[in-house]
Amino acid sequence: MTCDTEKTLARRGELRPRGQRAISLFTVRKRPVLSQFSNAAVNEIARKGCRRISSVTLIILFATLSAIDPEAGDRIVPPVVSDTGFRLASPGYTFRFPHDHGSHDEFRTEWWYYTGHFSTESGRRFGYQLTFFRRGLAQEQARANPSRWAIRHLYLAHFALSDLDEGRFRYAEKTSRAGLGKAGAEAGRLSVWIDRWLAEAPSAHHDPHHLKASVDDFSIDLMLTPEKPPIVHGDRGVSRKGTAPGQASHYYSLTRLATTGTVSLNGKPQAVTGLSWMDHEFGSADLAEDRVGWDWFSVQLDNRHELMFYRLRRADGTADPASSGTLVFPDGRSHHLSADDLQIEVVNHWTSQASRARYPSEWQIAAPSLALSLHLAPQLFDQELMTNRSTQVTYWEGAVGVTGRFHGAAVAGQGYVELTGYAERFRQRLLGCFPKLGKQRGLRQTLVPPMGTMTSNFLNWTLARLAESWTSVPLLLAPLEQSAQAS
Repeated sequence: MTCDTEKTLARRGELRPRGQRAISLFTVRKRPVLSQFSNAAVNEIARKGCRRISSVTLIILFATLSAIDPEAGDRIVPPVVSDTGFRLASPGYTFRFPHDHGSHDEFRTEWWYYTGHFSTESGRRFGYQLTFFRRGLAQEQARANPSRWAIRHLYLAHFALSDLDEGRFRYAEKTSRAGLGKAGAEAGRLSVWIDRWLAEAPSAHHDPHHLKASVDDFSIDLMLTPEKPPIVHGDRGVSRKGTAPGQASHYYSLTRLATTGTVSLNGKPQAVTGLSWMDHEFGSADLAEDRVGWDWFSVQLDNRHELMFYRLRRADGTADPASSGTLVFPDGRSHHLSADDLQIEVVNHWTSQASRARYPSEWQIAAPSLALSLHLAPQLFDQELMTNRSTQVTYWEGAVGVTGRFHGAAVAGQGYVELTGYAERFRQRLLGCFPKLGKQRGLRQTLVPPMGTMTSNFLNWTLARLAESWTSVPLLLAPLEQSAQAS
């Protein structure tokens, strides 16, 4: 079959073809019925074009060999759904861009994550982080309250600015509910916001991305233009976070985004240029019980290679075999890295005066099979976030400098590192299955199970009450939002 639309038909992995057959989906009153057609029948349908059959919409889904699950044979594997009613990340998911830059409400937890380095015209250097999180309410709870004021999603955001030359770290955060336009995320296009903090794509081609966030004494307003296509991490569209079914996410990155815009300090804007990184990840399942934290690395080299790697840490200090990463080449090709492909040695530590947490603070990273050896060092030691007024999570996330050798040639670059589980060990009943959503504390039993980054007494309290029917206008209109700043 040679129709140009074949590439767009295999959407989201709802159905995954096996062998040489095409699998069709009839949708009648939103209830799917699966059937299979012979090749001759499929070709006849394709020759005559799209057809409406007795008010039933026929969608033929095709997949390339890369989307085929060899263990499944010719059987149909429908989407896997968790006990909360949300879809689990599973092999065969077909990414579509720019559509997948948008929200995926069928998954419980999702985040859009931007980090980068930029400098002013005078050469003053900065690092930044802007992250938006979406957390879905269990669908059974949502269906129990049909009110249009009922809460379906909770949104959070973190914003940090590292003033590398002045040696100062600032951060802020927000928490809000979807409703009354205070927060939200659109499906099918990049548009996520809390109040006036936002990440959006002004054009249909999603080129560039627009980021905006501000608090009293610092703000950013940036335009990010991708220089490479999206890189999908993991195997067959799945980034594993454990061995159990569903302990995974769908995860991709834009690893090199040319950055322009302004940074403002105390109301004084300055033009900046630099380079950014964007991650987008979504899924619904738990992590294993013995995970105590993780180290996440993103590296942008001056030879136009990029590296992402996350190491999941067990209680005994060893790395989980599900740890993995990706090496990205200058032409946009990528190479998957397993836990055995990368060697990470911690060569220094830093102790926070605020939390007393002892963090790794310098690393030697080697991939012998790739002739790659890198040295990473923080560009500012204190880049710790203590989100006591909202998520009650303490973690380190900051800008690093990079030097090393690649295939015998000297290389340099920049990056970002995230370290979780060092300020306190967190209990692993994680519902959000992503590394950057696991910054949780070891809390006692709360109103709902721990929710990764969003786990806290405040957020559990908020989520439980937002799920209830609203009984008063004042409560309905309450902003239910917290912002915190540190300097």
